[in-house]
Amino acid sequence: MSTTVPSEQTSSTQTNGTHSASSLPQETLDFAGKVFNLAREGGDELLSAYVGAGLPPNLMNEKGNTLLMLAAYNGHASTVRILFSKGADLNRLNDNGQSPLAGAIFKNEEEVVRTLVELGADPRAGTPNAIDTAKVFKRTEWLDLLGTTEEERNATPHEVFGISPGGA
Repeated sequence: MSTTVPSEQTSSTQTNGTHSASSLPQETLDFAGKVFNLAREGGDELLSAYVGAGLPPNLMNEKGNTLLMLAAYNGHASTVRILFSKGADLNRLNDNGQSPLAGAIFKNEEEVVRTLVELGADPRAGTPNAIDTAKVFKRTEWLDLLGTTEEERNATPHEVFGISPGGA
């Protein structure tokens, strides 16, 4: 189960059964902002305590980024491990279809990439997936670790994003 906190910013629309930010108490919004910042900053002890006390491990912000996604994108391998041990989904995609592993590759967060792969993250989840991200951003050192097939390795960026050489 995942829970979406409508916004770290302000939002007034209600979608998919989530409460709009205007209907939530300010203290709830402040707490959500604090929790998302803990994930960005690697606040392992507090995040572990909050999730242990019932905070959903797959809590998402208004962009669909989970706590694990924010930790991965910001280079916090230990936070990724803690969140995973508490039930966070390694392959949960954000609203742009991006996975935590693809985000870590994009940011070239070596320890996080290795941690996510070790924990079982799917390198083919998302669009672009982690393999495609490694190729597009010329981070080819990751292709072996990701278990890239010869066909995937030889695909051109046009094939990666489904764009024909003549245009979209």
